[in-house]
Amino acid sequence: MRVTPGASRDDVKIADGRVQLRVTAPPADGAANDAVIRLLAAALDRPPRHLTLLRGATARIKLIGVANASSHFGRSG
Repeated sequence: MRVTPGASRDDVKIADGRVQLRVTAPPADGAANDAVIRLLAAALDRPPRHLTLLRGATARIKLIGVANASSHFGRSG
């Protein structure tokens, strides 16, 4: 996913087949990464502890792991 730190507002969207996140947090001291985890967790209706930054700690392109994703997204009803 592509992340834009220091944005005017937090936002999640999908464009061109890619998740795009905008967070108001600055890209300093891990603040933007923490904001990304919180924002994505809220969008996925998951607790933040179930999300892990796997790759891209200092880059705009990030890979986030979601624990138990198949059981959560595979539910019906």
